[in-house]
Formats: sequence, C-alpha cells, structure tokens
Amino acid sequence: TQRTQPAASQPFPEIVELNVGGQVYITRYTTLISVPDSLLWEMFSQKSAKGLARDNKGRFFVDRDGFLFRYILDYMRDQQLVLPDHFPERGRLQREAEFFNLPELVKLLAPRLSKQNSLGDEGCQSDPEESSPNTDSTRNLATLGAAAACAALGGAGDGKRSGFITIGYRGSYTLGRDSQTDAKFRRVARIMVCGKTSLAKEVFGDTLNESRDPDRPPERYTSRYYLKFTFLEQAFDKLADAGFHMVACNSTGTCAFAHEQTDDKIWTSYTEYVFYRE
Repeated sequence: TQRTQPAASQPFPEIVELNVGGQVYITRYTTLISVPDSLLWEMFSQKSAKGLARDNKGRFFVDRDGFLFRYILDYMRDQQLVLPDHFPERGRLQREAEFFNLPELVKLLAPRLSKQNSLGDEGCQSDPEESSPNTDSTRNLATLGAAAACAALGGAGDGKRSGFITIGYRGSYTLGRDSQTDAKFRRVARIMVCGKTSLAKEVFGDTLNESRDPDRPPERYTSRYYLKFTFLEQAFDKLADAGFHMVACNSTGTCAFAHEQTDDKIWTSYTEYVFYRE
C-alpha cells in the first residue's frame, strides 16, 4: 500500500521511458523536471499524462533528434555540459537546447559556436588544439597563414576544401530468359557515403544519416554514413552543386538465384562512384 500512495498523487512513475526520435531513454522522473520552465518540465509537471504522445509500446514520444538528446538528458542531470573532443554537432545541439527551452545550455553552446564559425560556416579553420601563449605578431602570422591556406584550397572567397567522396549502393534486378526483355529493377535500399566527415556534411547536410557514427570528428574519415534518400541522381546533384565531379566508378554483379517457374534470374550488384573536388 505504501507504493501505491505516491502513484495516486503522481501520474508519472519514478522511472520514465522516453522514445526520442526512435531512440529509447530510461531516466528518473525527477531528472525530467529538474530544470523549471523547460519543455520537459512543462510536459511532466501536468496532473495527467493523457495529453502526452506515446509510441506503440506506451513510452512517451518526443519527435526530435534521438542521438543529440543524450546530451540534453546529461545536462538535465547535473546542469553541466560535457561533450566529446572535436564534437561536430554544436550548432544542431544548440538548436535542440532552444527547442527544449534550456537557455543556460544555449549560452554554454553559443560562444564556442561563434568561435568555430569565425572563418565561415564551411571555410578553413585554424588548428582546434589550444596553443601556448604567443605574441600579437605571431598570432597575426598564423591568421595570414590560415587565409593563405584557404586561398590555396579553393579561393579566399569560398574556402572550399579539396578531397574525395565515395558513394556506393547495393541493388538488384530481375532479368528474364529472353535477353531482349527489359530488366525489372528494384528500388535502391541505401546509399552509403565514405570520406572525410567535414566534406560529407558540407555536401549532404541534413540529408546525411550519421546514426552509425554520430561523434566522428570533422577531420576524420568514415565509411558508416548513409543518405536519408534513395535517389542516386539526387546525390549526384548535390555533389555537382558543391563542385565535385566523378573521377572513377566500379560495379560488381552476381546471380543470386533463378525463379523455378519463369527462369527469371535475380541479380544483385554493388556499385561505387568516386567524386573529387580540386
């Protein structure tokens, strides 16, 4: 009877399950209401949970970035911001903080964001590692060196970096016994993206799915990104708009099996396209 009394006065359990953009989080009720006037405080300070959205398993649902929510929840536990080294998503995390109405977290993210963008959103930046104290003249030389590097990599105006991006996809098609019959192509399941993280994000932006490699530093390489759409032409358009051109491609195909009644053969293939920007 002692356990049922708090439940009668409190519509939410002590341990709450959340589904944020498809990612499941389990936390204490006190954590969700730890920041007064925040969005989660408003949601879970109600006298009834009937007005809150739930998924098909009864978990409270929030339609936001599920991977960035881990940092929102960490902040609400102790009101401190701790991010991985070379964290590339400060701008997006600031947007999430604004949505969840966490003004102090927004302030913690804003100064670093403006510093990172001092040379342009996608431009060349100086070494992110902290350096030892220098004289004004040395700092001026470093600034001139950074500007010269940007000019060498694509002009001082755009600051675009050179590099390679490889996209690949697996597909399948059905070929009839008559070689003159049109092949029946199946939809491309997923378009993979390989290359430097900063270049991939510059080209594909919000259409890039980083769920399998969310904390990759911008200067590191990855082969675990894929696109949220499945049209190759759309990927080609984005690469062309960013100044890339195709320099190589390759494809392999194998016959997976043949239909017993029609003798139609199911072929599977894997194709890669390599793009480069000078």
